[in-house]
Amino acid sequence: MTDASRTPLPDPATSPESKTRTDIGSVFVSNYPPYSFWSEAAVEQALGELDSPQPASRSLGLYLHIPFCRKRCKFCYFKVYTGKNSDEIQTYLDALGAELDTWGRMASVQGRELDFVYFGGGTPSFISVKHLTGLVERARAALPWRNPREVAFECEPGTLTRSKLEAIRAIGVTRLSLGVEHFDDRILETNGRAHVSKEIHRVRPWIAELDFPQLNIDLIAGMIGDTWDTWKATVQQAIDYDPDSVTIYQMELPHNAIYARDLREGQLDRTYVADWATKREWNQYAIDALRAAGFRSSSAYTMVKDDGRPQNFVYRDALWTGADMIATGVASFGHMNGVHFQNTGSWKDYLDQAASGRLPLNRAYVLPDEERLVREMILQMKLGHLSRAYFQDKFATDIIERFGEPFATLRSEGMLDWDGDTVRITPAGMLQVDGLLPAFYHSRYRHSRYT
Repeated sequence: MTDASRTPLPDPATSPESKTRTDIGSVFVSNYPPYSFWSEAAVEQALGELDSPQPASRSLGLYLHIPFCRKRCKFCYFKVYTGKNSDEIQTYLDALGAELDTWGRMASVQGRELDFVYFGGGTPSFISVKHLTGLVERARAALPWRNPREVAFECEPGTLTRSKLEAIRAIGVTRLSLGVEHFDDRILETNGRAHVSKEIHRVRPWIAELDFPQLNIDLIAGMIGDTWDTWKATVQQAIDYDPDSVTIYQMELPHNAIYARDLREGQLDRTYVADWATKREWNQYAIDALRAAGFRSSSAYTMVKDDGRPQNFVYRDALWTGADMIATGVASFGHMNGVHFQNTGSWKDYLDQAASGRLPLNRAYVLPDEERLVREMILQMKLGHLSRAYFQDKFATDIIERFGEPFATLRSEGMLDWDGDTVRITPAGMLQVDGLLPAFYHSRYRHSRYT
């Protein structure tokens, strides 16, 4: 157990109690068990697993962390750097290339094809065309990157030019995800976003002309300064933008975000922070408006246009069903055959270790079978439904029998129901699905620091 997991700093993501006000701490559940329980002591076992052959039939993905941004958003909790110059970016990409070379020699990768590739950040679209094409060339030389089903790429609108979008399309990107967050310039500025609304609108014709197979835009309900009027206007502009999908998050205050610091130091008035009931109302309004515009629910966060357009999100669906993912870049985290691992979060340590030909792992966690089951179950709850047969076939477990008490409690609260093979999360449950998940955690993980 790490020092972080012992500290009295519980996160909303590990506390099953009903939430009213927006407290400091992570809310969005991206993995299980909580990261604070991953440890340096498990790295050696993780390295052993990574150097063991794995079934070619299991989906294998690649995550590339590009940690550069024009500005740091006040709600951001990712490992990002601002102010890095071209030479520093190239130094980082050289280290990333060295790490890719090391992965290419691992037994767990041999004989397998990449099923999906994800460029995340930070802001992948921040780097130059030269930097991007060089990175992709090196990745393709090091790894079995031949014909992945999906190549997803995160963008900040203000970093895009027509030529950069052409380069992004040329490397085979099939899913472009645009970090819009909001269309109101005052709210974008207040929350530290680097772009403004005219940049969002400027790139739309280019995206259409280049015929990206999928365009997703992200929105955040409850940004500081948001109101019913500004939110309704943003939802309508999102519909008019004509994306293939819209992903809606609810504002949270992770421990390392600027807003969390400001709240602790009294520089942010709590009255400006929307409570969870308000954010759920705004989220429901967006869902209803999108549904009226021809969208349907794909997960607790994402609405997809239901008119024959591509609706897949391979990265999400593969990870939520236990796929392996190579994680590259500073502070990135991945998964291989039931082993979680995360790279060092230190710029210098990452550069040194990657250049030396070592995987720059900082901490890891080896999942017993029971925790693999819980991990997949809680992540798939975010889709809005669970198949009992899936878990029976994969884990020889009837989830309703195994987790009878929390399922019964959530059923009585109107959060979910089941009939035959399918467990369905109700609309009320979907609006607060992350808050339902700690009910299924082992008791040792509750009320702990999530990250």
